[in-house]
Amino acid sequence: TTPTKLCCQYQTKPQPGDLIEIFRGAYQHWALYVGEGYIVHLCPPTEAAGAGAYSLVSVLCDTAVVTKESLEEIVGKDRFLVNNLLDGKHKPRSVYDILRDARSLLGLEMPYCILRGNCEHFVTELRYGKGESRQVCAVSQPAVIGSPIGRRTIGPAWSGFGRCRLSL
Repeated sequence: TTPTKLCCQYQTKPQPGDLIEIFRGAYQHWALYVGEGYIVHLCPPTEAAGAGAYSLVSVLCDTAVVTKESLEEIVGKDRFLVNNLLDGKHKPRSVYDILRDARSLLGLEMPYCILRGNCEHFVTELRYGKGESRQVCAVSQPAVIGSPIGRRTIGPAWSGFGRCRLSL
């Protein structure tokens, strides 16, 4: 499948500067579309092309590298969509500025934290100038985990991390 065919399987063909949400099952990986079938993303070692089920292990990583890769290779058999999720809340930066900043970060190893500096924070920082993660906000709500015996609540300690700013 060519990147164009891959993109056209979905309702909206990505444009440079668009946010790409890739559905990995239990979580979503986020990338920035830069054109010609390529994305830039904050890539923990487990999120590289072909990582498959091992990509969930990215929660254990403490660094990630900014990489430019084929959208088709990173999506693999998963599905994706264009999701400029915060356009109604924040004004997007100019496409020129978004792409310039994305290019300037290529190859850079950055701190990675699932709560304060993940791939969603990274791409929203590029597009809007504000790093936010809805996934973190979703898990910041108290949740009960475990079996009926030994259940425990997680929550308040995670609250407030979803809007931490990622310094570029």
